[in-house]
Amino acid sequence: MKLMFPYGMPDQRLLLLLVGVPPRPSSLRVRVWRRLRSLGAVPLKRTAYLLPDTPDAYEDFQWLAQEIERDGGEATLIRVEQIENVTAAEVSRLFHEPRDHDYKQLAGRYRKLLQEIERAKTDAARERIQEHVARLAKDHQRIRDIDFFGAPGGAEVRRLEEAIAMRTRRPEAPLREEPATLDVTKLRGRRWVTRPRPHIDRIASAWLIKRFIDPQATFIFAPPAEFPADAVPFDAPGVELTHHGEDCTFETLVKRARLRDRRLSRLAEVVHEADLRDGKYAHEEARGIDVAIRALLAASQDDHQVLAQGMMLFEGLYATTPKKG
Repeated sequence: MKLMFPYGMPDQRLLLLLVGVPPRPSSLRVRVWRRLRSLGAVPLKRTAYLLPDTPDAYEDFQWLAQEIERDGGEATLIRVEQIENVTAAEVSRLFHEPRDHDYKQLAGRYRKLLQEIERAKTDAARERIQEHVARLAKDHQRIRDIDFFGAPGGAEVRRLEEAIAMRTRRPEAPLREEPATLDVTKLRGRRWVTRPRPHIDRIASAWLIKRFIDPQATFIFAPPAEFPADAVPFDAPGVELTHHGEDCTFETLVKRARLRDRRLSRLAEVVHEADLRDGKYAHEEARGIDVAIRALLAASQDDHQVLAQGMMLFEGLYATTPKKG
């Protein structure tokens, strides 16, 4: 059985390292375990570890095998194209589970930092937050380096990282919040651009734009440095239509378009809570929407498909939101 990985994961060979470590000294066993963990290797069996077959991984396993043998242990490195009685989904799960655990812990730290940002009132407190942000970014990078097949938990961390990046830019807002230069009520038939892999705020904002601001709008995705000059950017650092103060991009658009709709006001609160999770609005449906959008992202690598399905979701939410109360 050849391993065929789902959702765009590469159909590639794996490296299998068979490890035999003597009971003494115990320090060798601990050292080997820590090294395997740092490489992102996952156990197939108690003494058999997997990595994707890349030049770097092969070299890492070679060095570790030499170290084990030098200290009296045994190590055998094998290239694997098929594993009997193990499905591709099971192999994927072996790699995803430890990374999802790492991402879950990191997400908790990011949420705690979001709460600290809300309480930061002094320059010293804001400086400490920037130091904390830098540490979290380094830890995030270390996890990404060994997340070989894109564990689903990474999407949540990226969303929180983006939210914090926008929140920590708030001290600059007074410099930029001069009279608005963009009258969204006059935009028609434009291209709108935002960052790839759209999540809650970007999808909700695109739906709002198409539904209430620019019915002929078309959407493109690009890194901020590559935004086309003729497109209207939204939900990205440094652009006009993005987070301002405590508002997410959806809230900014509602205010800038001067939309007076009770259903939109409630939906804006739900989007805020689902996007920022700062406890400002207690709407239980926020968590469900977040899970639904993450499921769409996990199921498709096509951002336009995710956007289309997500916009249908928000159309349904709007239609079922009470007009009163």
